[in-house]
Amino acid sequence: MSYIKEFIVSPGGKVQLNKIDPSYTDKHESHETASPHIQEHLKRMSQLQYLLYADADQSLLVVLQALDAGGKDGVIRHLFSGMNPQGTKVFGFKQPSKDEATHDFLWRAHLRVPSKGDITIFNRSYYEDVLVVRVHNLVEKKIWSKRYDLINDFEKILSNNGTRIIKFLLYISPEEQLERFKQRLDDPSRNWKISDADYSERELWPKYIEAYQEALERTSTHHAPWFVIPANHKWFRDLAISEIITDTLEEMGLKLPSTHVNMDDIRNKYHAAEQGQSINANGKTEKKSG
Repeated sequence: MSYIKEFIVSPGGKVQLNKIDPSYTDKHESHETASPHIQEHLKRMSQLQYLLYADADQSLLVVLQALDAGGKDGVIRHLFSGMNPQGTKVFGFKQPSKDEATHDFLWRAHLRVPSKGDITIFNRSYYEDVLVVRVHNLVEKKIWSKRYDLINDFEKILSNNGTRIIKFLLYISPEEQLERFKQRLDDPSRNWKISDADYSERELWPKYIEAYQEALERTSTHHAPWFVIPANHKWFRDLAISEIITDTLEEMGLKLPSTHVNMDDIRNKYHAAEQGQSINANGKTEKKSG
């Protein structure tokens, strides 16, 4: 089964999150059976990132969205820690700064989209401006309701410039979220993750689901598709996302760029240097002086 086909939100299709099982694990029963596949994907992701960076003609933007405790940090830690940091960047979308708030809602996103050759991961994203903004009535409906089309236009611009976009909703159940909150309470090393808003936001779960469903339906496109990932089991989440990223990079037709030097000349210079010689302007080898 291709997880791209299984979890994609078909462009123009309807989304009913309550009909998706967040505990789904396909044919896998445990982390032990999934782990070899995850490791295989991670190895291939690293190889493909090298090609992406070397070619420097395309880029990849990975958008991670989830309700609180959905596992965004875990995805970044488990799936991207082996990437070359020179070509990988992560940006977390928090409450806009004073400067960011004085610009349009997409301004800070455009500043941080990947350069050609790079992979960028957005931990939350510009989608907060049709999610939390909507749920908390931070702006009027007549404002946020226009943002879906603006987001689609923005992503189309990126796509036309060679940026491949894949967007993931890490979908967990309310019960799993509560269990993860408990783990934060019980583990002193994770107490720092606890927020006063954790439980008040839980009360808004139905509103968030409604907001997510409309965002998925209105902004999943062929050039920037959404994937709903069952994420109650962290290991299955990692398996599905790593496969989708690997398959997406494979689809991009990445290859090493052609060389811009005469390789025979370079080899001759290497062999001459190896023998303590140099090559003069006439292409002749001569013994180095001194």
